[in-house]
Amino acid sequence: MSKRILSCAVTGAAPIGKDKQVPVTPREIAESSIGAARAGAAVVHIHVRDPETGNGSMELKHYRETVERIRDSGVDVLINLTTGSGARFVPTPENPGLAAPGSVMATAARRVEHVVALKPDICSLDFQTMWMGNNAMINPPWMIREMAAAIREAGVYPEYEVFDSGDIHLANKLMADGVIDGPGLFQIVLGAGFGASPTVETILYMKSLLPKDCIWAAFGIARMEFPMLAQTYLLGGHIRVGFEDNRYLAYGKPAPSNAALVEKARRIVESLDGELASPKEARAILGLRG
Repeated sequence: MSKRILSCAVTGAAPIGKDKQVPVTPREIAESSIGAARAGAAVVHIHVRDPETGNGSMELKHYRETVERIRDSGVDVLINLTTGSGARFVPTPENPGLAAPGSVMATAARRVEHVVALKPDICSLDFQTMWMGNNAMINPPWMIREMAAAIREAGVYPEYEVFDSGDIHLANKLMADGVIDGPGLFQIVLGAGFGASPTVETILYMKSLLPKDCIWAAFGIARMEFPMLAQTYLLGGHIRVGFEDNRYLAYGKPAPSNAALVEKARRIVESLDGELASPKEARAILGLRG
């Protein structure tokens, strides 16, 4: 079987709570990314956080410091920056048309500012409009169009993140219209909010909707991270782990680091007689120069 690209999503933007092992500062995020790469991740998927509060951030200066630290380390790894921030809407109960505290809605230009400035290898492009708890994640088609144009102009490889079947239908429509490039790299998200369920049947159904000859990956949230990793591998997809998705190695056993999650993912793949792709091999799979 062909080698698989393992991505590590090192921190995400969800509240940290009591999980103090989650990296917060640019230095911590960079060091955790480097550790994940040394453990076998070919790609690191990066959000940044406010160093003072630990909350998710969109600040370019935090992205710049994080990316520069990784690049200056000499460790070979593909950098994948999120553009998912800036799509959260929380309705005010008394007037649902007004945004309540916790809403973070931003323009397309603001959401891709760091991608245009830093030109990572890859960046995510979300297609979902869905509920995650009491938050609605809103990605209007016109905003996806604007973001896709800026990403293309920057020469960055987009990763199309799809959270349910309708997202793939939208992506296929935009691909047919020439708005996004095909066949593309698709990341199937399983178990997030009220999106696609983390089951084998879901993977098979969503995979059947993808463009022919596309590159695809999938991952599960929380306790379904490793079961979905194994199933995705067996079904021919690329894989992902990381603190953004799950913070445990097993029930009741917090992961000490992103590297520990990567190491467990490697063991699962190798137990199935598979191999992880190196960063060089990942670039070849994706058709990127490096």
